[in-house]
Amino acid sequence: MAGHSYRFGIEEEYFLADAETRGTPRRSVKPFHVEAAERLPEIGRELLQCQVEVCTPPSTEFGPAHDVLHRQRRQLGEIGREHGLMVFAAGTHPVADWARQLPTKGDRYRGILRDVGLAGRRSLICGMHVHVEVENPEHRVGLMNRLLPFQPLLFALSASSPFWQGKPTGLAAYRLSAFGELPRTGLPDLIATEEDYARYVRIMVNAGSIQDASFLWYSLRPSIKFPTLELRIADSCTRLDDALTIAALFRCLVRCVERRPDLNAGLTGVSRALAQENLWRAQRSGIEAELIDEASEQAFAFADMLDTVLSLIADDAEALGCRDTVEGAHRILRDGTSADRQIATFESARGVETSNRQALDAVVDWLAETTQGA
Repeated sequence: MAGHSYRFGIEEEYFLADAETRGTPRRSVKPFHVEAAERLPEIGRELLQCQVEVCTPPSTEFGPAHDVLHRQRRQLGEIGREHGLMVFAAGTHPVADWARQLPTKGDRYRGILRDVGLAGRRSLICGMHVHVEVENPEHRVGLMNRLLPFQPLLFALSASSPFWQGKPTGLAAYRLSAFGELPRTGLPDLIATEEDYARYVRIMVNAGSIQDASFLWYSLRPSIKFPTLELRIADSCTRLDDALTIAALFRCLVRCVERRPDLNAGLTGVSRALAQENLWRAQRSGIEAELIDEASEQAFAFADMLDTVLSLIADDAEALGCRDTVEGAHRILRDGTSADRQIATFESARGVETSNRQALDAVVDWLAETTQGA
């Protein structure tokens, strides 16, 4: 284990918005996608045309990953301005109407929409995914189980979806509610062994429910392309430093559970139910949430739970050379999440002579500026 590098890669999804209305692009976004694909070969498409995805190459250091994502964000912003578009990272689009979105062309996307119907059209959401290469890929299902209790904390740090369809939701992170309309989402079930997981996938494929394991859209899963665990629970992070911090935390947690087979061993249905409750608390309150600790049967302030996790992975952060990046979690606590800043911007802009829509436009402006400002 001492020599394993735990390489990682980050995928980010962004929204496109009309630069004048801040809402759904009023004209075709095909020219944007064509130019973006020419200038950024690593770019990808998502389910809806108003979305775009980027990724980093496998890396062992967060400095190069920062530089890649920073360049991609800036270039997409420049291309967007040339086409009358804004580009921003958030879990939900504050003002866009899902009913006006056009799906991306392609057999995979047509198949998904045919399978899930209206729920797919309503999936106007963006997330961040983090791949971490494990030392023993054959043990990924067990690692997935034992990482389950940490997912609500990582999710809370990423919260960036307090608005939906032009309205405040009262939640720090609404994205999971919209995503939850799709099948095979949310926390993975506790599946005991790799053999059981393979059997589950085989049955689902044979029954015609999925084409392959990539159609299991859980918040954490073994990748079918790479020897990695893929974290999928995070909202798309408006601030690049937040994305890197969450990726570093996940990377350290993967190393920690792999070197400590005793950690979170023997989780039960109660463990998963408590993780689900913590996920709801994080969705509702973000970093203001109190999270339940199963061992003590008590709830603790988010800051206390974070300190416990940071102490747990201190040796891993040191070994992987990302201690400073991990410590960025304290900055998120101090400055607030993207959701906190969006809500503050909305409240500040809203006044006697300002409509809710104008205040939400100010939120979109903040999102676009902050996305490209790191």
